[in-house]
Amino acid sequence: MQQSTTIIAFDQHAATTVAAILLPGHRTPALHELASDIPTIVRFIGRVRPDHPEVQCCYEAGPCGFELQRALTARDVPCDVIAPALIPRRVGDRIKTDRRDAGQLAVLYRAEALTAIHIPTEQEEAARDLLRCREDIRTDLLRARHRLSKFLLRHGRRFTGTKKAWSKAHDTWLRAQTWPLPALDQTHAAYLRAVDEAVARLRSVEADLRTLLDLEPLRPRIQRLRCFRGIDDLTALTIAAELGDPRRFASAPRTMAFVGLVPSEHSSGTKQARGAITKTGNAHLRRVLVEAAWHYRHRPFVGAALRRRQQSAPAPIIAQAWTAQERLYRRYHRLRGRGKPNQQVITAVARELTGFVWAALIQ
Repeated sequence: MQQSTTIIAFDQHAATTVAAILLPGHRTPALHELASDIPTIVRFIGRVRPDHPEVQCCYEAGPCGFELQRALTARDVPCDVIAPALIPRRVGDRIKTDRRDAGQLAVLYRAEALTAIHIPTEQEEAARDLLRCREDIRTDLLRARHRLSKFLLRHGRRFTGTKKAWSKAHDTWLRAQTWPLPALDQTHAAYLRAVDEAVARLRSVEADLRTLLDLEPLRPRIQRLRCFRGIDDLTALTIAAELGDPRRFASAPRTMAFVGLVPSEHSSGTKQARGAITKTGNAHLRRVLVEAAWHYRHRPFVGAALRRRQQSAPAPIIAQAWTAQERLYRRYHRLRGRGKPNQQVITAVARELTGFVWAALIQ
């Protein structure tokens, strides 16, 4: 960071914001309390720039999103959004205030000790928000189904018609239940109505998501991702929106580390100790890649659905997807042959699948 640059770090919250101005040649920042609305912050920057034209801003990523960064960037004010988990913390520091956080952020930013995160485009962020809304609805549906099934189980009613629950036969059985008391009938109807409402909401959101498949800049990424086994339209959309621009990762291992699928390690001297995966980075992206990895336990095969998804895709990407099938299938059964637990094997397959995905997206 150039010593002639003025650093302005924000500790932003819903109602208040603390701005720390670290002037060139100074070691202690000046602190100012502001309202959190963007026009107020922009006017504050405008008062600083006439005396200090070289200004660099930063703030921690948080619930306030990227609106401040976009507003400042639109006015030619460079602004970075900092990854909170990668900010250095003193072990013995037990005092935390907004003013201390803003001041520390400014000092560390000048020392280049902070890591900026990738800022998605507005289109990518909108698609990501709708995808996460779908995940929330799926969680609501799972809870509603659990409440209904446990209510029935408490009263000795268990579906044994087929091995698979929540099928058409199961739905018919649910709606045919009768109860001797009005309160039980009303409870059953309320739980069943909650399931129906969640299903309707899920179908509506999924229909809306399918309209985003041709959205730029996601469309070419989705077209390539759909060539892989286990990655359908919505999974491809999730990976494209959550991963962002894949070229910001220099290699496949960097991408694997971003997803949190690399082993943790605590080694010292001659002792090497590796543990479970780090689970850092994007949990939504990690989840869909692990779900896709389960498909590679089956023998390599291109079915009708996969062939349909591969239509009009580049031939090198289709060939790469077939190579992934063959390699990951061998990988799965080789690890299973060594007696590794199934979940651990799937995690290893998902890690390699991440590398194939990265390679396909950067071509």
